[in-house]
Amino acid sequence: MRSRVKVGIIGSRFQGDVHAASFAMTPDAAEVVAVASPTKARAEALAARYGIPRVFTDYRRMLAEDDIELVTIAAPNHLHCQMTIDAAEAGKHVVCEKPLCMNLEEADRMLAATARKGVLLMYAEELFFTPKYVKAKEMAAEGAFGKVYLVKQCEKHFGPHAPWFWDVSRSGGGVFMDMGCHGIAFCSWFFDRAPIKSVYCHMATHVHADKTDGEDDSLCILEFANGGVGLVENSWARRGGMEDRIEIYGEGGVSYADLHMGNALPTYSEYGYGYAVEKAPTTKGWTYPVFEELWNYGFPQEMRHFARCVRGLEQPRATGEDGRLVMEVLCAGYRSAATGAKVALPFKPPAVARPIDLWKPSAGAKH
Repeated sequence: MRSRVKVGIIGSRFQGDVHAASFAMTPDAAEVVAVASPTKARAEALAARYGIPRVFTDYRRMLAEDDIELVTIAAPNHLHCQMTIDAAEAGKHVVCEKPLCMNLEEADRMLAATARKGVLLMYAEELFFTPKYVKAKEMAAEGAFGKVYLVKQCEKHFGPHAPWFWDVSRSGGGVFMDMGCHGIAFCSWFFDRAPIKSVYCHMATHVHADKTDGEDDSLCILEFANGGVGLVENSWARRGGMEDRIEIYGEGGVSYADLHMGNALPTYSEYGYGYAVEKAPTTKGWTYPVFEELWNYGFPQEMRHFARCVRGLEQPRATGEDGRLVMEVLCAGYRSAATGAKVALPFKPPAVARPIDLWKPSAGAKH
């Protein structure tokens, strides 16, 4: 067995911290040796927290480090494409956070660059590794539900954790771009990547029009060639903290999985306390603090898997092609929201900088 995979993380905010913490929980497979972020103080704080020996303010300098084999990208969406191409040119394998990039042209450039240099492009979709959701898929494969006809995935809270998400020029869209990508990937994965026939979406901005031109609520229906239907519900307008759940319906059974409620301690406090769960707005009154949060999400399992892929011990479960499919569905979804009609796949949208341009061409002009 070769030594642990040497990892460099690009990004030092919330998701960069998740990557660092996840690798720290799987020390047999990988070790983080560097972090890069233009915000030096934040990068240094992340490095100190996890014992990361090297800090860079320019990710390209980090890519020049010979010992780094795998780079994870936890930066704003509009930076994913160039960072991936630069990492590939440096001979590094890449884990890119969702969504893969800003449009299909960028996705194709990323896939071409990594293929040309012979490095892996892996797509960071943790729902493929979330223990509850993996168990539901295993039961489906064992015939527990008979023929599955409907898969629902829901993720809702009151808004993202970093300002750039509100800026559609950096994010590419609103909540559908941010979290709909999870549900799209999940439904595709649950239906064993059966072809998607059509996409139908409704979007609106109910609460946060003062912050963004992006949608803060979306509903998406996916029709699969195998007869199954995926329903993806997302919101930045839901008060009360994070909701993340799935529902599986088959002709012979049903299953529900709430990511947080089964791993929480129902708690009442007059005074509040430190941390309950991601996106929780308060810890006073009734709350549901979770334990082993990252493991329940599937992040450590995901990062360990990606490290083992670098060593050739496993084949990637979440690939750049998965990320490209999600991007195609995102584009189709924004077009559907604009026209009020189903959009058939394959879908080749007109050249746009951002998926939201297919719904609101002038989005971002006033923010």
